Amino acid sequence: MDFRPSRFEILPAVVKNLLILNGLLFLATIVMGKQGIDLTEFLALHHWSSEQFRWWQLVTHLFMHGDVGAPGANYEAGFMHLFSNMFALWMFGSILENTLGPIRFLYFYLICGVGASLLHLGVVTWQLQGVQDVVSQFNHPITLEQFSAYLNDHHYSRNTQFGAILFDIKQQWMMAGSNNTSFIQSIHEGLQKYLTMQKDIPTVGASGAVFGILFAFGYLFPNTELYLYFIPIPIKAKYFVAFYAIFELYAGVRNNGSDNIAHFAHLGGMLVAFIIIKIWNKTNRKSLY
Repeated sequence: MDFRPSRFEILPAVVKNLLILNGLLFLATIVMGKQGIDLTEFLALHHWSSEQFRWWQLVTHLFMHGDVGAPGANYEAGFMHLFSNMFALWMFGSILENTLGPIRFLYFYLICGVGASLLHLGVVTWQLQGVQDVVSQFNHPITLEQFSAYLNDHHYSRNTQFGAILFDIKQQWMMAGSNNTSFIQSIHEGLQKYLTMQKDIPTVGASGAVFGILFAFGYLFPNTELYLYFIPIPIKAKYFVAFYAIFELYAGVRNNGSDNIAHFAHLGGMLVAFIIIKIWNKTNRKSLY
C-alpha cells in the first residue's frame, strides 16, 4: 500500500464533502419532515423483504442520521448520532485520506459502508427467520405445553428482545387460560404484525463506514497513542480497536433491541476494512508498516 508523502491537510477534500453532505441531509430531513415528508422512508435502509426496500438505500442510508423526519422526532438524539459519526470520520478519516489519497479513501469508505449494511441485512434475515418460525407454530393448533417446549428446545432467553416477548406471551397465556382460543388467535395476529414491523424498521447512519475507518487506523497505525477523555492514560490504537470490536460482538450477540444500534453493521465495517487492506497489500509490495 503506497504512502503518499504530501502536505498533510487537517480537513481533506473527501472528508470535508462527506461532512457537508451528511449535514445537509440531516437538515433536509428535518425541514421535509415538517412538511409531512419523511426522507427516512426513501433513503434509510430497509430489509430487502420489506415493501419499502429500494436498492439505492444500500448507499443512501450512510448519509442519514437519527429519526428526525417523523412526527415527535428526537432532534437531540439525532444530532448526537450525526455528531459522533462525523467527529470520528474527521478524526480518523482525515489521516487515512492523507495516507491513501482521496479516490482510494472514498472507495474504501463506500465499500466499507455497503459491506457493513449487507452483513447487517444478513443478520436481520437470520433473526427474522426465527420470528417466522414462531409465527408458523400458530398456523396449526398448538397448546401452551407445546409452546413452552418449543421455547425450551430453541433455547430462547429472556435476555434477548424477542425472547423476552415470547416469555411474556407465555405468562399472559397462562393467565388467560391454556384453552382460550381467542387469546391464541390474538397471539398469532400479534406475532405477524411484529414480523412485519421488524421488516420495516429503517437503519440509518455512517457507522459501518466509520468503523471501517477506525479499524484501518488501528491496523495501519497500531502503536499510535490515543487520549480518551474517559481514560486517564493513553491507549494504543490497536488495543482500542480490539476492545471496541469485542464489545460490539458482545452487544450484538446479546441482542438487546432497546439500544437501537446495529452492532453487526459496525463489525461488518471492520471486517470489510480488514479484507480491503489485505487485498491492497497483496497487490502492492510497498507497505505503511
